[in-house]
Amino acid sequence: MNQPCHPTDSSYANQIWFEEFRHTSKYQSLNDRPIAYFCAEYGFEDALSIFAGGLGILAGDVVKEAADQKLPMVAVGLYYHRGYVYREDELNLQAYKDLRPDQLGLKQVLNTKNKPLIIKMPIQDKEIFLQAWKKQIGGVSIFLLDTDLELNTPHDRLITDRLYVSDKETRFKQAMVLGIGGLLFLEAIQIHPSIYHINEGHSAMLALELIHHEMKERDLTFDEAKQFARRRIIFTNHTLISAGNEVFSNDLVSLLLARYAEGLGVSVSELVKIGLVQESSVFSLTMMSLRMSGIINAVSKLHAKKAKDIWVDHPMVAISNGIHVPTWDRIKKDSGKLGEFWKIHQTKKRVLLDFIKKQTDKEWSEDHLLIGWARRIVSYKRPMTLFEDIKKFQEISKNTNRPVRVVIAGQSHPDDEEGTRMLKEIMAFSKGELKEVFVYLPNYNIEMAKLLVSGCDVWLNTPIVGFEASGTSGMKAALNGVLPVSTKDGWIDEIEMYGKGWLIDSDHVAADLVQTLEKHIMPFYYKRDVKGIPLQWEQNMRNARQMILNDFSTTRMLREYIQMLYS
Repeated sequence: MNQPCHPTDSSYANQIWFEEFRHTSKYQSLNDRPIAYFCAEYGFEDALSIFAGGLGILAGDVVKEAADQKLPMVAVGLYYHRGYVYREDELNLQAYKDLRPDQLGLKQVLNTKNKPLIIKMPIQDKEIFLQAWKKQIGGVSIFLLDTDLELNTPHDRLITDRLYVSDKETRFKQAMVLGIGGLLFLEAIQIHPSIYHINEGHSAMLALELIHHEMKERDLTFDEAKQFARRRIIFTNHTLISAGNEVFSNDLVSLLLARYAEGLGVSVSELVKIGLVQESSVFSLTMMSLRMSGIINAVSKLHAKKAKDIWVDHPMVAISNGIHVPTWDRIKKDSGKLGEFWKIHQTKKRVLLDFIKKQTDKEWSEDHLLIGWARRIVSYKRPMTLFEDIKKFQEISKNTNRPVRVVIAGQSHPDDEEGTRMLKEIMAFSKGELKEVFVYLPNYNIEMAKLLVSGCDVWLNTPIVGFEASGTSGMKAALNGVLPVSTKDGWIDEIEMYGKGWLIDSDHVAADLVQTLEKHIMPFYYKRDVKGIPLQWEQNMRNARQMILNDFSTTRMLREYIQMLYS
């Protein structure tokens, strides 16, 4: 029997919980001293391209959910003057566009004299001056720090020029501006948070300024103040792979923190020690975050388990990621009538197919099974899985009775040679022997993601198990009734897949995917009633959507943050 996807007991319970929470003493205390959420990137919209990928999109979803639930929160990030965009169609893997705050709805933060508020902080052997731009989402203010002022040298004006620059010195200076400068800025505008939430390690150095604050306020030694600071810091770790846990040479860190250490009245070695990787001479922002946080959370249960094997002294609370349903939901309403969900889906599929035709000149039928894969192109995510046996894939895809089409979108980081190689190979396939059945969509962004997660029939997810901390693209797809086909990694490890999608073996991923596609997915998709509607498939679409509404929204996630982290 088909069931409508109305608000369920779980999603309704979350809303009731927030309504009741807003009448508690804890909520009132947060009104006076809010939560400060720090992240290096935020993905709100394509125009404000100060994000590179999933971390920023998640941070944007968290902020939007906090605004929806009227949670007292401020967010702090950096304003990158040259936005982070990709142009894979030109094989220029990283291009930039100049961002003008006045054209993006941002307002400069002013002082009491109605002049731009300028604060200063020490970096290396000089003072660096900062200004800030404000974005407002509901009741949540997002403050984006910026070094592009005439008071700074031309070199220092470029500290906040671009996100994730390759130069280590600039990267560390950005971390200082975000962490130390962010806390100094909040103090300057008389915001005194009760909790500091570090979303990934880029913001770790706010711990140093919080120590400094406790030393002054409580007349404490450095070591005593460290313990007080730890009680107020939350750290969310998003990755176990080395590329996501960047390290810096101790010499560089010591040089850049020297003047700041003088201001604290401690040796620079005391500061470096907090982030020192054991039995090495390198500094890690992740290690600083782990050591300076009172509570640490992983972003899925499997992630917490794997992290325990790496950081044995730093146990993590498992709070699985979620998605901001109003942002990603393109179904909106389903009465539960037979065939209705399918018809809604087909309208979204036609929109995607029109987009594909416009981008690639390929005209595909809405009746063909459409498989989607869209995310960062990196080796552990295995984007080439479907193409490992080209002949077999061609045979399957060109089945005249059960045709299959595939669309891939995403980008590689320009410093990732393997990812760049795979991207070029994917592009070559789309123009070569697979051009009739496979397309690659360049210039992946938020709006394209919305088309893909609502217009495909199947969402493919092929990471090596243990490498994907969570993953959220599959949540967005399932919310819209796009059925998952995945290895048992990240959030997928937590769900019962029966009646919603298909699991594939991580150790034999290519062979198992082809077999699952040929023996299970294709027959299931093409099994239709007299009206041409796959009723069993439609029920699975409803099941998948219901799962997300129940368990994988940022509403549930934010509730667990409050209950398990912020309390």
